[in-house]
Amino acid sequence: MHKILANTLFLGKEVLHLPECHSTNDVALQKYRNKEIYEGSIIITDKQTAGRGQRGNTWESEIGQNLTFSLVLTPHFLDPRAQFNLNIAISLAIQEALMRFATNIQIKWPNDIVHSSLGKIGGILIESTIGGRGLEVSIVGIGLNINQTNFSFPKACSLANICGYMLNRNDILEAVITRIEYNYLFLQQDGAGALRNRYLKNLFQLKEWSTYDDGKIFRGKILGITEEGRLIVEKANGPINLYAFKEVRFL
Repeated sequence: MHKILANTLFLGKEVLHLPECHSTNDVALQKYRNKEIYEGSIIITDKQTAGRGQRGNTWESEIGQNLTFSLVLTPHFLDPRAQFNLNIAISLAIQEALMRFATNIQIKWPNDIVHSSLGKIGGILIESTIGGRGLEVSIVGIGLNINQTNFSFPKACSLANICGYMLNRNDILEAVITRIEYNYLFLQQDGAGALRNRYLKNLFQLKEWSTYDDGKIFRGKILGITEEGRLIVEKANGPINLYAFKEVRFL
């Protein structure tokens, strides 16, 4: 799990494999600040003891069965107000890469990768530092369920659950990283609009009536996302609401 990727320009040319660590995001940021690693570097581990998600949740993963890694990006070209475009590029890249191995993979706002009926396959945690040049560094943490088949969380699943057989983690890692680089460079070349359109086409529950919780349980329909990444939801009784992270839950 530490092969240098051959089909990329800069992502994965330096891959640091740690048998165990507390958080690949934390390790990546520390090493970047110490100038031990640079843009494109990847930190990957078989066992993450303190992995976390967008809402502060822990990430459940059996040792050596899944993919848990972080990559370093320096998106100075992005205005901090438009940093959700990085989330779009990354989550879309993962969805597109996984569709080479399985079907019915979608993006669940704001940062999950799901199977349309079986549940959550993975999550993304992007932690960015803003400085004088705008976005100085973004540490992109990614966790993907590959060959684990049993989960304590009932709405979790893996590619192995979907496909019915075990997969090669290196093949999936290479596919994901290659696609992330492609989307990242496309974003850098003013591709935000096209990426957003592709993102919306693959957004879980877009324009479908479903149940949500924003402090009160309600029926609603996702209409899209704003430029800042807020979720646009039409409620059954008429009003249209905009939700930031943690302000609404899917039920």
